Amino acid sequence: MSADISDCVRRSLNRYFRDLDGNRPHAIYDMVLHAVEKPMLEVVMKQANGNQTVAAEILGINRNTLRRKLDDHDLL
Repeated sequence: MSADISDCVRRSLNRYFRDLDGNRPHAIYDMVLHAVEKPMLEVVMKQANGNQTVAAEILGINRNTLRRKLDDHDLL
């Protein structure tokens, strides 16, 4: 499963660099994390039926961290 996700990210980043058409890349780390984190949070919250404690356990993070990330992505 993780290889599939890695391959998808790799292909997307290669496409991103190709589409820059000579422009200089900027803030790629934050761009990728933001692009991956929001849909991951949406899917996990759905799997946890909206229960933040369960979602935090699934993600392996602290519930307060989850809540901050949900707030950062306007998912509360």
